[in-house]
Amino acid sequence: MDILLVDHPLVAARLSIMRDERTNNSSFRAALADLGTMLIYEASRDLRVEQFPLTTPVAATTGTRLADPPIIVPVVRAGLGMIDPALKMIPDAQVGFIGLARNEVTHEPVPYLEALPDDLSGRTVFVVDPMLATGGSLLHAVRILADRGATDITAVCMVSAQPGVDALAHSGLPVRLVTATIDPELNEDAYIVPGLGDAGDRLYGPRNIDL
Repeated sequence: MDILLVDHPLVAARLSIMRDERTNNSSFRAALADLGTMLIYEASRDLRVEQFPLTTPVAATTGTRLADPPIIVPVVRAGLGMIDPALKMIPDAQVGFIGLARNEVTHEPVPYLEALPDDLSGRTVFVVDPMLATGGSLLHAVRILADRGATDITAVCMVSAQPGVDALAHSGLPVRLVTATIDPELNEDAYIVPGLGDAGDRLYGPRNIDL
């Protein structure tokens, strides 16, 4: 599995804001939006382009545009925070949704939403989720995409844990990873250490759904 670890001073600065326990919801959302923009920029580096004729105020020249914009698929709910940064960079992208909640007892993903094209054959898909912890949720999402024919899948995660990276690498699924950091471990509650806590709670406040 290809892994792109985005090493940049601005990435590290935004990630530090998100890690800080003193950061409130509003500041966390702003830092996540900035970091999401940077990661989508890097994830898009090898997208296929096409040229077309255009005219500037001075002369005729050649323009460049994406030949086939990717489909952006957030893993709801924390992944919702990455939609706007992705569409800011790729405004003509389509958006699908996969809803997975975390069972706090088993730490396993609980699916509750799937809104995707029936056939993803030949399409480029960016699945976005701020956190890659055990890998359970992301693996579930990538399997859904692969079952619909996707063979070009990029997972864009802000904070990844080594156990989750290993699980993704050993899955045999057609996925590459773009991330800002790979943290070393998980605690007994399957939270990333040092991590940044629960990304969904820090974006939107504590959830009140019993699973």
